[in-house]
Amino acid sequence: MSLRGITGGSARQVVQVPLTFRNSRGAGLDHALLGRVDDGGGHRWVYDGTHDPAFVSAWLRLLLGNKVTIGDGGSSARGVRHTGDHGVSRDGPSRVLRGEQSNTSIIVDGTNGAGSIIIKLFRVLQAGENPDAVVATALASTGCQRIPRRVGWVEGSWPDPEGSHVVHGHLAYACEFIEGSQDAWRSARRAAATGTSFAAEAAALGTTTAEVHAALAAALPSVPASPSDLRALADSLDARLRLAAAVAPTIGDLRRMVEALFHELRTLAPHPAAAPVLQRIHGDYHLGQVLHSPSRGWVLFDFEGEPLRPLAERSRPDLALRDVAGMLRSFDYAAHYETHALPAGDRAVSVADEWARECRAAFLGAYRDAAGATDAAHDEWEHLLLRTFEVDKALYEVVYETWNRPDWVGIPLHALRRLLRT
Repeated sequence: MSLRGITGGSARQVVQVPLTFRNSRGAGLDHALLGRVDDGGGHRWVYDGTHDPAFVSAWLRLLLGNKVTIGDGGSSARGVRHTGDHGVSRDGPSRVLRGEQSNTSIIVDGTNGAGSIIIKLFRVLQAGENPDAVVATALASTGCQRIPRRVGWVEGSWPDPEGSHVVHGHLAYACEFIEGSQDAWRSARRAAATGTSFAAEAAALGTTTAEVHAALAAALPSVPASPSDLRALADSLDARLRLAAAVAPTIGDLRRMVEALFHELRTLAPHPAAAPVLQRIHGDYHLGQVLHSPSRGWVLFDFEGEPLRPLAERSRPDLALRDVAGMLRSFDYAAHYETHALPAGDRAVSVADEWARECRAAFLGAYRDAAGATDAAHDEWEHLLLRTFEVDKALYEVVYETWNRPDWVGIPLHALRRLLRT
């Protein structure tokens, strides 16, 4: 395992790069071959360790055996196994999930009746406790069944990027792999593409989301949002708008309406009894972070938040409606995945709009029912905050699509026009 500081612009990061060195070419590992080195004693083949059974086996022994390994330069790793986990295979076949950009997830299949597990290896390391481990432990303490059962984690120490001292944090997190589950993003996309109602599923997901938010509020600190918290929120919204306007001039005709909405947030001071509550949330909530199990219903995972944001920000209490807005935007993306290249007036776009509206109504109705009734003052704030968070998320999407997929920018622009009309 290699922990190396790298420089990106003015920021320095520590990246975790597991490598394996073999004296001969590994059978079936050509896809993971990185190169060959000569260390003076002959050639050795170097592999991406996440694909190498030898590394995965050693990592499991570390994790499941509560063992410690010491490296050079002050680095170390220690396995922490959850004592109540289900049986875990130490020698089952493993495979790396495709599609991830920030981390690497390895599935280890169960053998001899043991359950399969998934190990998320964190690529960009930051000092401190990773929310994946913290939140899973907190939710487990409440008896919440809406997350995968934890297996354990690997924590470690390494020199900070400047090399002045040693810091500590999480290197990986492991939990059960839920067999037979269906990815919510794929299920929703398939339903939207075929014109199949997803309202029942969206309603059940709304109830589940409220349950998890309630469990998080019970297990981890929650505080009423102060006026300074709300000012900081408004400042961050303004900054996002300035970035979006600079990157995507296409929002020009919408900018004044966005500014008016954000100004309303600044000027509408909440009644003390209706002040929104800051609590721990998922932090990066969308359909791709949810699985459906035939036996357990909806299951939420990946509580790490946005991996490239500073850890302190991801661990800070926030407004639960940010998660709600993220899921609503995800329904909209699922609806328009197949129609993104069509003109706004196309009938297929209108059908997609209606599909997303139905999901939205079902999700919000079930979420609010499960969260409990509120007074009129709170409802007014909830409506304003939710609309604000949806607009903010759509602005983020405009920037992302402009930079990465210009042909897709019509999805968030279409959403902004709809949100600013309501």
